[in-house]
Amino acid sequence: MLLIPCPHCGERPENEFSYGGDGTVERPTDPAAVSDADWHAYVYRRANPKGPHVEYWYHQFGCRSWFKVRRDTHTHEILPLEDETS
Repeated sequence: MLLIPCPHCGERPENEFSYGGDGTVERPTDPAAVSDADWHAYVYRRANPKGPHVEYWYHQFGCRSWFKVRRDTHTHEILPLEDETS
């Protein structure tokens, strides 16, 4: 079982969490100014990387917080976020 490190509750089993998607995608600052094609790309076009990737996770059955986790999508190993290593 994957153990996810919640910043508030500590390491907990994955069945307490909900996956929230790609943690690197930035929402457009002015959605009204974005073309339909760019909005479509923002909503639907996502990379499917093999290897380290930043993801959003929601601690649904715990503290109910959203946070980012860097996880290797091939091995499922939880890695430090880039800003934690500098």
